[in-house]
Amino acid sequence: MAEEGARGRGPAGERAAVADGPCCTIVWTMRGLEADRPLSASVGDYLKAIWELSGSGDISTTDISRRLSVAPGSVTRALVRLREKGLIEHERYRGASLTELGQAEALRLVRRHRLIETFLLEHLGYPWQDVHDEAERLEHAVSDSFTERLAEHLGHPERDPHGAPIPAVDGSLPTEDAFPLSRAEGGRRVRVLRVAHEDAPALAYLGERNLVPGSLLTVEEARPLDGAVTVRGEDGLSHSLEQPLAGAIFVQSLP
Repeated sequence: MAEEGARGRGPAGERAAVADGPCCTIVWTMRGLEADRPLSASVGDYLKAIWELSGSGDISTTDISRRLSVAPGSVTRALVRLREKGLIEHERYRGASLTELGQAEALRLVRRHRLIETFLLEHLGYPWQDVHDEAERLEHAVSDSFTERLAEHLGHPERDPHGAPIPAVDGSLPTEDAFPLSRAEGGRRVRVLRVAHEDAPALAYLGERNLVPGSLLTVEEARPLDGAVTVRGEDGLSHSLEQPLAGAIFVQSLP
């Protein structure tokens, strides 16, 4: 995760903030790309997808295709355009990675998306399983000015409804000491920090069982072979989770 770094000057002389991103150093220009070169919703979706997948290094066409539910051929053509815009580095058969400019734009959209999610939950009464899809539709329709007014209205929240950190205006992200619940040891007490799942039925399932950020759990059984776990909540009820769900719940150990 990123930590705030030094400040300097961007490529056009504007003030920029330098921060360490998930896989590389990024420069977040305070004026942003929007003022210079408005990018399409499709371009933004590709940049966010690459950023979200970047923990595993260079991202393959197949990875992006699955993430966005887009045909591989369409992904290949889009990557060529993104490289021409200076937003990614891409070599055939070696995958794609964001440039500093692409990383900054991705984080700008992630900040906007997560602030909108927070607003929908806290002020419009949306259930947490529905805010992601709604924010996807709204994030490309509002400006950076709106985003910052929204942040101020919300009191500059640090995390979204799913517990994911909201990038600061300079693109920095807090460090995070968390691990998947599927890796927890039996007998440990943990606190749910975030849920890295976007599927509405899965989120509804977890919400109904109070397996949400902030919840305290005791790991009753852990099966390292397949990643399945059984946890007990503060209400005394036990829940068994297979690896796909347990692996999407990130927790912190408690004493």
